Amino acid sequence: MRVTITVNDTEQRHEVEDRTLLVHFLRETCGLTGTNTGCDTTSCGACTVLLDGESVKSCTVLAAQADGHDVTTIEGLSTDERLHPVQRAFQECHGLQCGFCTPGMVLASVSLLQENPSPTEREVRDGLEGNLCRCTGYQNIVDSVLTASREETAR
Repeated sequence: MRVTITVNDTEQRHEVEDRTLLVHFLRETCGLTGTNTGCDTTSCGACTVLLDGESVKSCTVLAAQADGHDVTTIEGLSTDERLHPVQRAFQECHGLQCGFCTPGMVLASVSLLQENPSPTEREVRDGLEGNLCRCTGYQNIVDSVLTASREETAR
């Protein structure tokens, strides 16, 4: 089947098998390898992307379901070579460990902050509970999200 998906503001038109997962479409068809494939069972969140601005685990979404929609991956989050505030906060607060979970964590955090611009620490922990960090660097990840929140609300 033919799908047309706007990925990081670029229209992507490709033939895919009906059962192609969005994560595989992004990595193999679009060449955007920032979206990691982790568990393939929606347990780890490494494959989190934004679908029409909301975080989804792309290992449970078919490319056909994203047809006609907008997808943002970690590669499309920064603009004009400037890091997104959440990316910058992850860098400043050492929210990066081995980096495997980082793209998913960052995109889940962006979605969380769009829904709740001033979350408490508990709300950040609850909001990111579907994303796992193999390095257990959760405190720095939570600090990163809270820092991004403070910087954005100060604007």
